[in-house]
Amino acid sequence: MKAFISSVVASAVLLALPAAHAADNDLAALEKAARAEGQINSVGMPDSWANWKDTWNDLSTKYGLKHSDTDMSSAQELAKFAAEKENASADIGDVGAAFGPVAVAKGLAQPYKPAHWDQIPAWAKDAEGNWMLAYTGTIAFLIDKQQVKDAPHSWADLKKGKYVVTIGDVGTAAQAANGVLAASYALGGDEKNLKPALDFFGELAKAGRLGVTDPVIANIEKGEIQVAVVWDFNGLNYRDQIDKNRYEVVIPSDGSVTSGYTTIINKYATHPNAAKLAREYILSDAGQINLAKGYARPIRAAHLTLPADVQAKLLPQSEYTHARPIKDQAAWDKSSKMLPRLWQENVMINMKQ
Repeated sequence: MKAFISSVVASAVLLALPAAHAADNDLAALEKAARAEGQINSVGMPDSWANWKDTWNDLSTKYGLKHSDTDMSSAQELAKFAAEKENASADIGDVGAAFGPVAVAKGLAQPYKPAHWDQIPAWAKDAEGNWMLAYTGTIAFLIDKQQVKDAPHSWADLKKGKYVVTIGDVGTAAQAANGVLAASYALGGDEKNLKPALDFFGELAKAGRLGVTDPVIANIEKGEIQVAVVWDFNGLNYRDQIDKNRYEVVIPSDGSVTSGYTTIINKYATHPNAAKLAREYILSDAGQINLAKGYARPIRAAHLTLPADVQAKLLPQSEYTHARPIKDQAAWDKSSKMLPRLWQENVMINMKQ
C-alpha cells in the first residue's frame, strides 16, 4: 500500500512539473532505484548540523534507506571523493557554497536537478545542476555571557573587547572562511580584498585574543570558548542545546555575509539514486522545514510557510539588515582558494605561543 501511495504521489508531482523537467525527474523510477540500493552514506551531514537527523530518519522511514555519516569539513569531503574515486565509500556530502564550483572543476560531482529547481534563486545554483544551496546561513557571534560581560554586537565591538574570539580552521572549514569574508564586508573590504579582515584577525592574534579551536558544541559546553564566529544556525542550535539564558546569538550590526551549503553527489557514488532521492527530499517542503527546525534558513523560504513554532526558532529578520549574499562569486572562489596561505602569512604568524 505504501509503495502504491508513493507511486501516485510521484505521478501527481510529475504532472505538475514543466514538460522539460518531467523527463529528467521520473520520481517513481528514482524511488524504486533508490529503494533497491537501500543505503546512503554521507559525509559532513551529522545529525546535529542543520537538523540532518530528521531528514535521515524520514529517508529511512519513507524509503527504507539505511544511513551512515562521517563528519568532516568541506575540503576534507572533496579530498575524500578525489582519493577514493571508484572505491567510493561516500555518496553525498554537504559543502560550503565556495566548494561547489571546486567540486565541478575537479570533476567530483554528478548533476541532478530536483523537482523544485525553478524555485532556487539563480545565485544559489549551478546551471547544470551539479550544486544548489539547500539552506543559507549568516555569520553570527555566539557569546558566553557568563564569561563575557560586554557582549559584542559588531566587529567594532569585538575589536575593543578583552575576551578570546574563536573562529576555527580557516584553511578547511567553510564557516571559518565565511567569517573572514563577513569581517571584510564590515571593515571596508569585499570578495577581492580580504586585507581589512586579515589585519583585524592579525591584531587579535598579536593580542592573544584569537582562538582557532573548532567552535563545536563539545568545546563550547566545556567553557573553552568565550565568543565564537559561527553560522547563525549553529549558534542558535548550540545556545538552545546548552543553556538559552547563558548564550546570546547576534548578527554583527556593521556587516555580515549570507551564504549557504550545497549537497554534492559524488561522481563515483556507490548509491547514486539514493543520493539523488536524498537531494530531492532535502529540497521538498518537508525537507526544507526539517532544515529550519535546525535553525537554518531554507533556500525555498519564499515558496513555503514555516510552522509558527519553527519560525520562532530563527532570529528576527531585523537582525539581518546589514547581512548580504556574496556579490562576486568568481572573485570569492579565487580569494577563498588563496585564503589558507594568506591566513598563515597574515594571522597565524602573529599567534602568541
